[in-house]
Amino acid sequence: MAFEHLADELDARRLASLQRQRHLFVTGSGRYLALDQEGDGQRYLNFASNDYLGLAHHPKVIAAWKAGADKYGCGSGGSFLITGYNHAHAELEEAVADFAGQQSALLFNSGFAANSAVLATLLTKEDLLIQDKLNHASLIDGGLNCAARMTRFKHNDLANLGQRLQQSGRNKLVVTEGVFSMDGDTAPIHDIASLCNQHDAWLMVDDAHAFGVTGNGRGSLAQVMPQAIRIYMATFGKALGVGGAFVAASNTVIEYLKQFGRHYIYTTSMPPAQACAVLASLSLVKEEPWRRELLEKNIMLFRQQAADAGLPLGDSSTAIQPVLLGDVAITMALAERLKERGFWVGAIRPPTVPVGGARLRITISASHEAQDIAALVTAIAEEYRVVVEQQ
Repeated sequence: MAFEHLADELDARRLASLQRQRHLFVTGSGRYLALDQEGDGQRYLNFASNDYLGLAHHPKVIAAWKAGADKYGCGSGGSFLITGYNHAHAELEEAVADFAGQQSALLFNSGFAANSAVLATLLTKEDLLIQDKLNHASLIDGGLNCAARMTRFKHNDLANLGQRLQQSGRNKLVVTEGVFSMDGDTAPIHDIASLCNQHDAWLMVDDAHAFGVTGNGRGSLAQVMPQAIRIYMATFGKALGVGGAFVAASNTVIEYLKQFGRHYIYTTSMPPAQACAVLASLSLVKEEPWRRELLEKNIMLFRQQAADAGLPLGDSSTAIQPVLLGDVAITMALAERLKERGFWVGAIRPPTVPVGGARLRITISASHEAQDIAALVTAIAEEYRVVVEQQ
């Protein structure tokens, strides 16, 4: 029978407790999650969202989206190169290019599309692509699907990166995340940029989880002069609480992506109203630094209390705080028991992380209050002991 492997692979994933599930929420961001389960109104403290600064429900962001829809309609009407590019898009591109210290910027509907476009469009079979071992799936898939020869260096290992840079290639592109999405640790951008300079290589940074948050809101850009990062990608769906992404670079790179980037050319552009909302959120990132200060305070509070409770934390100072459990069954059981106590956390298993790397992915937000964090740590510590005893 044709395609019978589909059912077989689904069964295997189910038996290994690796099957992913969607959950129907009334809202997926903010301090609380509301699960739409037969109208029972169940609420959970939300420790799984990437809405780090609590901007997804900000009145000014919502009002900007509504005003944009009133002015421009609900959709863009076409691709950027046909009828789908208007003043809201142009204003946002200018704003993020200025933010990144680059000449130009280009908007995309997602970070996945942006990363795929850059790697597929700019690299040829004569080039060398060098990626961090723990880069996001969008970067790894982009590398596998581009023409260049791809090699990966050990996570944040500068010596290993230096060895990779000695390999031949007409053009060399090093790609890293600023904050790694599953571990929450940060890349040594300054040192990586120095190595790239020594070997005449370009540096690309995916700053999805740092943009607007770390470095006083400047993300990885705070570590170096902007020109050291030749290609800068960040998203609007994490700290900014909206959606979409951008690539900022030189005029030449951006024009090349416009002319040859299939992920950009052959897709409907983001709604102008969305661009209006992102602009409002970007302004709030600049105008309300207290949100970052509160987030940093909450991160420190969580790490201190988790350490006091003996929880196996990863080495992260960012909003992404992994509780490293290793065992899939323990991870899933613990996440379920936390739900029963009113906490929603991400349970991360292979293949998202390596085998033996199962974890709770706790995300901290400026929306959390001190009692939320204290209650979560207590619940994890108590339920972890129960789950381990039951295994």
